[in-house]
Order: sequence, then structure tokens, then C-alpha cells
Amino acid sequence: MEKRLELVRGVGEEIITETELKTLLETNDHPTAYDGFEPSGLAPLHFGVLRPILISDLQAAGVKMKLWLADWFAWVNNKMGRDLAKIQSVGKYFVEVWKAAGVDTEKVEILWTSEAVGDEDYWKKVILVAQNSNLARTQRAITIMGRTSKELVQTAQLFYPMMQVADIFWLDVDICQLGLDQRRANVLAREIAVKMKWKKPVAVHHHMLIGLQGSKQPEGFDENRSMDVAIASKMSKSKPDSAIFVHDSRDEIARKLNSAYCPPKVVEGNAPFEYSKYIVFRKLKSMRIERPEKYGGTVEYASSQELEAAYVKGLLHPADLKRGVAESLDEIISPIRRHFETDPSARRLYDSVRTSEKNG
Repeated sequence: MEKRLELVRGVGEEIITETELKTLLETNDHPTAYDGFEPSGLAPLHFGVLRPILISDLQAAGVKMKLWLADWFAWVNNKMGRDLAKIQSVGKYFVEVWKAAGVDTEKVEILWTSEAVGDEDYWKKVILVAQNSNLARTQRAITIMGRTSKELVQTAQLFYPMMQVADIFWLDVDICQLGLDQRRANVLAREIAVKMKWKKPVAVHHHMLIGLQGSKQPEGFDENRSMDVAIASKMSKSKPDSAIFVHDSRDEIARKLNSAYCPPKVVEGNAPFEYSKYIVFRKLKSMRIERPEKYGGTVEYASSQELEAAYVKGLLHPADLKRGVAESLDEIISPIRRHFETDPSARRLYDSVRTSEKNG
């Protein structure tokens, strides 16, 4: 029981609430969780590597995973030129990324929003959610789309938060396992569950991986400053210069990390250190950094705590940290990259998504 709880704690940077989570695990050997994905472009590090790590840890805790390919959400959010066929092609590509990253697709349930929208019960839940919310609350939740209330330009976009909350009840899940930037929808869902006497989900919000540029001050966000900074700073596939992608070559990874925000002796907001903490040490036993003897010789760290202690003392130069993280990430990403280089059907999907992105 304690091991299961620790595994879920390792996934959730925030858990609402831990008491409810503990009760859930005590009373249900195999609770159900979902994670939702808007198919909209090539897979960056946080999607192609971090999410599979989190899925694996939840499965080790006995949690049954539902992976929700939110194609209609991408359509509402004006992604891929509002071409639903292209969006669904990205969804199929996402499944290939998960397979290449080690997700056993036989042990997860993969579902599409486009399959749900033909169900009258789905839309009934959307309307019931809307009836138990208000316009101001809905507009505040627009940040789950990666937008601010000031950027809301279409009435259709108001459906997005209502649909996302309805998803939780239509999928009948016990746990919402989403990024911290999705908490407004999950908190609203918990409140509506009480009003409607529906099952109240536990919210397990995972860390949002920071972009290469480091922490950024929000522009236009207007609530919960710390969360707004995290949202503004997150790695985003829509900002290619802020992200490392699972298709990036060894040289490209090194080039991007070489220009990453990495102040000496500081780990807060330090992109390379963050990637080591949330990805490298969760995938590899250690991180080896080779350097000339005159600069201290080769070093090897077995944990992010060891690395942090050395870095804040100035025992490791930022250039060495960047190089060590680049080598480690290349080792982790290379099987995914190789899958899309050698598997013909996967390659066709990748080429299709890449072409659609280039053509806007």
C-alpha cells in the first residue's frame, strides 16, 4: 500500500487530495486514471518521454490507464488548420510515439473524443456541466487550452472547458492524471461532482517540464501567479526553440541544450538540470559526464540530489552539465528516433505530420 502511494506521489507534483487518494488505493486495487492529449504536431520531450514514465509508474501502482486522444479538442482549438483528418493522423502518430517509448498499448485503453461525440449521453454531460458553471468561471478555465481569457475569440472555445470536465464523468475515471496547467478544469469537475452527486475524481497533477528558455514571466494571465509562471515557462511544441523533440538528432539536442538557460550554481529555472531531475535519473541509473583532468576529470552522479549538491557548490560547470544532459537524453530518445527511421508505417505518419506542420 505504501509503495503504491509513493509511486503516485512521484507522479503528482500536486494531489487533490492525498487523503482521498489514500482511501481510493485502500479500497480499490485497480482504480482508473486518464490522461488527455490534444493531437497537434510533433512530439516534444515532455510528451514522448516524460508522459510514458508517468504512465509506467501509475501502472506499477495498479492503476488502469485510459489515454484520451482529444481530436475534437484540437479542432475546437484551431489546431492543424482545423482539418480533423490531419488532427486524427497526428493522433495515430502519437500512438506510435507511445509504442516506441515503451508504453504497452495492450495494457492501456486508447480512446478518441470523435468516438464519444456521437453518444447523446456525452453531450448531456457537457450541458449539465455548463448548467452548473458560469461564464466567468469558464473563461478563467480557458488557460487549459494554453490560452488566456483575453485570447478567447470564438464562442466555440467556451465549449472546451465544459467538454474536458464532461470527459472525466463520461470516461468514469477515479483519477485525473494531467499537467498542473489543467488544474482549473479538474477543480471545477470536483465541485460539479459534489453538486450532481457524481463520483468525485482525485486530481494528480504532474510537473510541467520547463522550456529551454527557463522561467518566463506570464503575459496576460491573471490568476494564481505561481501557476501562471509555470504555464508561461513550460516546454511547448508550438514554440520549437523552447523544446527538444523525440526526432532531434544527437547534434541537434546538443545544439539546443548549449543555448539553454543554465546559470552557474543555480538549479531553479535551470532547464538542463530540470531535464536531469525529471527524465534522466528516472530512466537511467546514473549520469556520466566526461571532462578533461584539468577540469576535475570524469564524474558520475547516481541521483538528482547528488548532481544538485555538486552544481550549487560550483563543482560542475554549466557547459559540463549541458553536455552530460545532452548525452543522456540522446541515449533515452534514440530508440524512439530509430523506430520512426526504420519502421515504414511509423515513418509515413511522421512525414505526414511534419508536412502538415510545415504547411500550416
